[in-house]
Amino acid sequence: MKLDIISSPLLTDLYQLTMLQGYLDKGMTGKAVFEFFVRNLPPERGFLVACGLETLLACLESMRFQDDEIDYLVGAGRFSGRLIDYLRGFRFSGDVYALPEGTVFFAQEPVVRIVAPLPMAQFIETRLINILQYEILIASKAARCFLAADDRAILVDFGLRRAHGAEAGLLAARASYIAGFRGTSTVIAEPLLGIPGNGTMAHSFIQAHHSELDAFINFCRSNPGNTTLLIDTYDTLTGAARAVTAASLLTREGIRVNAVRLDSGDILTLSKAVRNILDRGGFPKIKIFVSGNMDEFSIRDLLGRGAPIDGFGVGTKLDTSADVPYLECAYKLMSYEGKPRLKKSPGKVTLPGAKQIYRRMENGIMAGDLLTIAADSAPGTPLLKQVMAAGGRIEDPLDLNAIAASAQHQLKALPAHFRRLAAAPPYPVAIAPALADLARETEAAVASG
Repeated sequence: MKLDIISSPLLTDLYQLTMLQGYLDKGMTGKAVFEFFVRNLPPERGFLVACGLETLLACLESMRFQDDEIDYLVGAGRFSGRLIDYLRGFRFSGDVYALPEGTVFFAQEPVVRIVAPLPMAQFIETRLINILQYEILIASKAARCFLAADDRAILVDFGLRRAHGAEAGLLAARASYIAGFRGTSTVIAEPLLGIPGNGTMAHSFIQAHHSELDAFINFCRSNPGNTTLLIDTYDTLTGAARAVTAASLLTREGIRVNAVRLDSGDILTLSKAVRNILDRGGFPKIKIFVSGNMDEFSIRDLLGRGAPIDGFGVGTKLDTSADVPYLECAYKLMSYEGKPRLKKSPGKVTLPGAKQIYRRMENGIMAGDLLTIAADSAPGTPLLKQVMAAGGRIEDPLDLNAIAASAQHQLKALPAHFRRLAAAPPYPVAIAPALADLARETEAAVASG
């Protein structure tokens, strides 16, 4: 099964088309360099996690105008025949440089660099930002949940139903898996992406039955390989006791109850009481799974206070990145026809030219980054890698598990205070002399007209 994101090139902003018309009318088709970056980190974030590259590359590869889309543009009456002809034959043929997915990054650091003819590089802006911002948001939120769990509990994405659209729910499953989650409740993510499916039951299943015990037994008999019982529909402790009764009866049939789920109430107190009931009932191996408005802070606090929880379903606050719902990110022109370009708008100043990031490590821990021009070299490891040349991938897509393993390695290399979810002190990102000089020269050239 192939991942099919919304692929129509009409999913863009109108000004992309009006700018293209202006570029083509003036013959402005020289080579342009654009970079996507985050201007400033939100106060609640000390770091971000690169994500969405594979989704973006798939989008660029498939970006074509269909006949009915061309007919719409002709009928709209806004566009010249020159633009229509250009779009009819549109194929992305540029070069792409990017941070590998799962890479930790910081403000002002380029995540993706596009090198292509100006109209082409401009046209992809809207969808590029749309894809990258969302997957970065979710991967970064999920990484914080993963750090909070600290290998003490597994995490599962439960957020599809409250995600901001179907595509968002699927991409959240992908981004959270990269960041360390073990699975998702989103069924289509398993055949499309290979992410393990996880699910339990809803309260309505319990309510539909004559009794809670009947519901437990019926569910397990129908789903003997997926036996997690939701025990808080009526009274959680009574539900736990009935789960013990159900487990005793089902054991005789060769069916094992794997877990119980708590979705409400004082989770700290209830989880301890439920653990006691399960243990006293002779089922110490039945796990406790918790859901209900979980995030990195509730996970950290519950586990830190000794809650005997084996897993968390993280939903609404993950798939909406509730505390940080957007990033101050941008996709800006860095050079055109070999000449560096910058922007001086207050609060939105850009650094000119194609750039590279060099990262220093000390004893396996990230120690500082240097942002410099792409032609420069510096101590450390260069982070941006070429992933597409002339519109074609340089290498086959990485397996999602390999990306996730790389992300775990990155998170382990974070300075200790970031692993504790503290945003300060900020990570050191220095501007190299070569880039500072280029910025001054470009500013002087702009000032001279």
